[in-house]
Amino acid sequence: MNLLVVEDDTASREEMCRALRRHGHSVDTAHSGKQALEKYRSSDLVILSLDIGDLDGLKLCRDIRATCEIPVIALAARASEPDRVLGLRAGADDYMTRPCGTHELAARVEAVTRRTGSRLRGDRAISHGLLRIDPDAREVRWKQRLINVTRKEFDLLHLLASNPKTVFSRQEIMSEVWEEEYRKTSRTLDTHVNSLRSKLHDSNSIVTVRGIGFRLGHEPATTE
Repeated sequence: MNLLVVEDDTASREEMCRALRRHGHSVDTAHSGKQALEKYRSSDLVILSLDIGDLDGLKLCRDIRATCEIPVIALAARASEPDRVLGLRAGADDYMTRPCGTHELAARVEAVTRRTGSRLRGDRAISHGLLRIDPDAREVRWKQRLINVTRKEFDLLHLLASNPKTVFSRQEIMSEVWEEEYRKTSRTLDTHVNSLRSKLHDSNSIVTVRGIGFRLGHEPATTE
């Protein structure tokens, strides 16, 4: 699914994004209410912090609900019954109080999707030029040819393809794909990147951004 996380706290926003991407979702972010209003229409579901700083969270939720039926999960530090009622009456489909675990958040996303009858736009496969990645079948195809990849190679390629314009740092990739901290002496990441380049027969399929990390490569031609 295409999720939008609206959160002005950087650490909380990044933690939620990592967890949701590990569950196979494509995640965009907004660090303000104003930015959320510019982005929410292209999302399948919005995870909205009601404690956002620049706009009233309840009003923002009402504004989203007034224009579309995109499901909204509200997050707030306030846990009283009146606060939960206000959030739900503002249009939220679910209300979570902080602190909340990332596994529970992912489960709430699935539950809200089932309950609201939300549907993905087409299938969940990602196509980028001649590259196609199917997260349900866990298949990678290049020029329609099935490519044999390992589990971690698939997870790495899917992460980059889900956010093709994003440059991921080495630390982010190790955290999201391997769920561990990046060690500067480790060659694990470089080995997997080089293996994918070789299997795709394209040295530019994954681009090294010197001093930062990696991103998906240029979109190749659509004809062979």
